[in-house]
Amino acid sequence: MKIPENLIQKYNIPVPRYTSYPPANYFQENFGSEKYIKAIEQSNHEWPENISLYIHIPFCSKMCHFCGCNTQYTRDKAKMGRYVEAVKKEIKMVKKLLDPNRKVSQVHWGGGTPNTLPIEMIRGIMDLIHENFEFIEKPEIAIECHPAMLDESYTGQLVLAGFNRFSLGIQDFKQEVLDNVNRDAPNVPVKEIISWIRSFENTAVNLDFIYGLPFQNEKSFAETIENAVEISPDRLVTFSYAHVPWIKKAQKILEVRGLPEANEKLTMFESGFKILTENGYTPIGLDHFAKDTDDLSIALKNRNLHRNFQGYCTRETTGQVYAFGSTGISQLESVYAQNEKKPEKYVEIINKNQFTIEKGYHLNIEEKIIRHVINEIMCNEYVSFKETAEKFNTSKKEIKNVLHFDKKMFRSFVEDQLLKIDGEENFQLTGTGRFFIRNIAAQFDPNLQKETKRFSKAL
Repeated sequence: MKIPENLIQKYNIPVPRYTSYPPANYFQENFGSEKYIKAIEQSNHEWPENISLYIHIPFCSKMCHFCGCNTQYTRDKAKMGRYVEAVKKEIKMVKKLLDPNRKVSQVHWGGGTPNTLPIEMIRGIMDLIHENFEFIEKPEIAIECHPAMLDESYTGQLVLAGFNRFSLGIQDFKQEVLDNVNRDAPNVPVKEIISWIRSFENTAVNLDFIYGLPFQNEKSFAETIENAVEISPDRLVTFSYAHVPWIKKAQKILEVRGLPEANEKLTMFESGFKILTENGYTPIGLDHFAKDTDDLSIALKNRNLHRNFQGYCTRETTGQVYAFGSTGISQLESVYAQNEKKPEKYVEIINKNQFTIEKGYHLNIEEKIIRHVINEIMCNEYVSFKETAEKFNTSKKEIKNVLHFDKKMFRSFVEDQLLKIDGEENFQLTGTGRFFIRNIAAQFDPNLQKETKRFSKAL
């Protein structure tokens, strides 16, 4: 599918990514541990009942220049060990506050690079989780891995520790691209790594790629995605490189090496999109793809898709997110709470038997309504004011008042055939509209009418 040039020029403006609502840059610093304890206790009586656990590992062996994550570069195993023990302590602290009847539906390890840890440290945390929590019948237990740091033995040990989904950060198959963003290439072919994983039953593989990096172009990125299709992962992500050098100073290096222009970047996405959709992958949101038989694809067809900071999930695996480790963000029904960002300080505070909340946010009912509407359009490409009103036990008029809804704000999307609005005021994205999903979602956000914060561009 070719995105019209005039629409690219019109809509390529800074807007939030909406992995949460309100976005993380709205979190407030006067949100401390006492509020977090009350929020955890309150969460026991809120929906969803299921628990999602997020483990943040901040360590990397080297710095990739494109990275926007909170990371620390070390190979010091003693330092890692102190951090892991603090994470285990934090898990025990939270567990005491949770209703024991609630079950875990999702575990996600992110970073940083979780597989920088020695396997015995990972196994120690996983053993603690399995000893302290009950699980639903088919939980998703995922880990983000740098493929250059995997071997067959380590991979097998991860499966034995309970992981059933592996997200491999490939980024690009071209050595020139990897060299210029300071990322190590895998020591063995990615296809071989996937064969190790799939030699175990009930395991799944995601491959992650980034477009918009130096030395990438339409032809090279198309070749990368063609290689990915041949490998046949269950899910695949093509992330648009977010250039935010005012936050991540290392990204300035990429400016010197030459970033693709917006038009070139879009052609990369278009090529990747075409290849994937012609080879049995369903587009999920803007940048995710899943095989047509995958749970995410089925959930999208049933308008039953959800999303949190860790990515897309189904309603079955949706849970309130309790995050552990430095910079981890808990996403409870009524509260967001982010841990201390510096690993050393995080460890110090946890060892005093205190939570390390650095900032957070308490949502009121109006913000929950806005969050729901934005999530529905971002995840399921559809939202109904009537269904939203029923969910929140209110009226369509009140939903529209909360959103500061003005149909004229959506007129250009309808005229550009990106959005359909029927007589019942149900909103449905078109095929082309999916590429401008962040722009459309932003129109449901009353905060943007007075916005002064900085975001990456939509495309």
